[in-house]
Amino acid sequence: MQTSSAAEVHTNQSSWTLIGFYILILFFNLCLTAQVLTVGFAYFYNPGWWNIHVWLVRGYSGLSLILLVWVFFVPFPRRVQSLTASIPVLLGLQFLSIYLKTSIPLAIVHPLMGFTLFSVSTTLVHRVSLVVFPKVKNGEIPPL
Repeated sequence: MQTSSAAEVHTNQSSWTLIGFYILILFFNLCLTAQVLTVGFAYFYNPGWWNIHVWLVRGYSGLSLILLVWVFFVPFPRRVQSLTASIPVLLGLQFLSIYLKTSIPLAIVHPLMGFTLFSVSTTLVHRVSLVVFPKVKNGEIPPL
C-alpha cells in the first residue's frame, strides 16, 4: 500500500492549480481571438457579426477578474502576475473608450487597446506555459 506525504499532496494540488490557470488563460485567449475575428467579419463581410463581437466581450470579460484573483493565490512569477493584472485594466479602458463621451473621441484608441490586450494575453499564455511545463535539460530533475 502506498501512502502519499503531505508534500506530495501539496505539490499535486499546486500543479493542478497551475494547470487550471493555464487552461483558463488559454480559453480567455481563444475567446479574445474569436472576438477579433468577429470584428473582421463584421467590418469586411456582414455587419450582423457585430452582435456576436459584443456578446463575446461581455461574456468572457468576467474571466479576467477570476484570473486576477487566481494569480495571487498560486506561486506565479511577478511578470505573470503583472500581465494578468493588466488584462482587466485594458478591458476597462476598452469599455471606457466606447461608452465615455468626450470632446476627443476615445474610440479612436479602441483598436489599439484591443491589439495590446491580444498581445498581453498571448504573452501571458506563453509565460504561464513556461511555468507549468518547464523545459528540462538532459539529466536534470524538473522543479516541483
